[in-house]
Amino acid sequence: MFSKTDVRVGRAMARSSSKYKILLGCAMTVRVLAAIVSAQTSVEAIHVMSRAPTAADRGIAKSHLSSAVTSFKTSANLVTVPVSVTDGSNRMVLGLEKNNFQVYENKQLQTVHSCSTENAPVSIGIVLDTSGSMQNKLDEAREAIDNFIRTANSSDEFFMITFSDSPVQALDFDSSAQALQNALLYTVSKGSTALFDAVYLAIRKMEKAKYPRKAILIISDGGDNHSHYTEREVHRIAKEADVLIYAIGIYDSYVDTLEERLGPVVLADLSALTGGHAFVIEDPKDLVDAADQIGFELRNLYMLSYRPEKAGMDGKWHKIKVKLLPPKGLPALQVHAREGYYASAE
Repeated sequence: MFSKTDVRVGRAMARSSSKYKILLGCAMTVRVLAAIVSAQTSVEAIHVMSRAPTAADRGIAKSHLSSAVTSFKTSANLVTVPVSVTDGSNRMVLGLEKNNFQVYENKQLQTVHSCSTENAPVSIGIVLDTSGSMQNKLDEAREAIDNFIRTANSSDEFFMITFSDSPVQALDFDSSAQALQNALLYTVSKGSTALFDAVYLAIRKMEKAKYPRKAILIISDGGDNHSHYTEREVHRIAKEADVLIYAIGIYDSYVDTLEERLGPVVLADLSALTGGHAFVIEDPKDLVDAADQIGFELRNLYMLSYRPEKAGMDGKWHKIKVKLLPPKGLPALQVHAREGYYASAE
């Protein structure tokens, strides 16, 4: 057991972590019992932090799907993998070092050259569901987004896409929190849910991002029932892009339609593919806490860098698996990282 000096627990989120749960993609979720593996990092260096201290329409041509998106792999053949680690209460685990991680590419162990956690600026896309079913949840969604941007890095840039029957760019890239807050004031709930079209548009928008670190935050209360693009097509473009996708799903205990029942799985699969998380909540009042945790995670990602042992400019999908080697005594932890990348073609 740890003493209070062994593990520092951040304020506030512990009280709310039981109100919602994180849906984790099986392919990139690693549960490791600390008693099995020993690493050199001391337990005293590990910190558990629970939260931060403080217009396109449906007629978009499918031929654009194969267009170039920002490559996950750099021209120098250096691969950088954003990684987060959480405990069983969904709290961030900080203080791990390079020797606590193993990275496999196509099942071959790689040499991790660096592990950093600097708070670099982020280009962030907000994707907000404004369909008819969100009518009684929009106020809380606005509050969550407002708090999210207030605690952001002052250099971050944002854009916002709202969606109902079709996605609409409500705000272009802007570093002003006030601009995003003003755009939120004009959101109106009506229509169906074109989730996939909105996510597709957001990923394409990220091609014009200022910063190499990019993330999309989706807030929605249901699955898709009105998109031109399919889930498979959105997964494909998400795999090609260097963008972390986080999602907050607001779901009622009893739902009437199949797309609503599939909503949590849709968001979980999409988020896990990119290394992000999908949160499921039933009470809209928990939106703020979930958004806070996502914002805190974006500031405290482990950035693991390596050069593939067998470099190949083959244009193919290279599968990544990140394993954790925690210090003795830590409880079961989860590792979240993207599932792979497409190599550049010669």
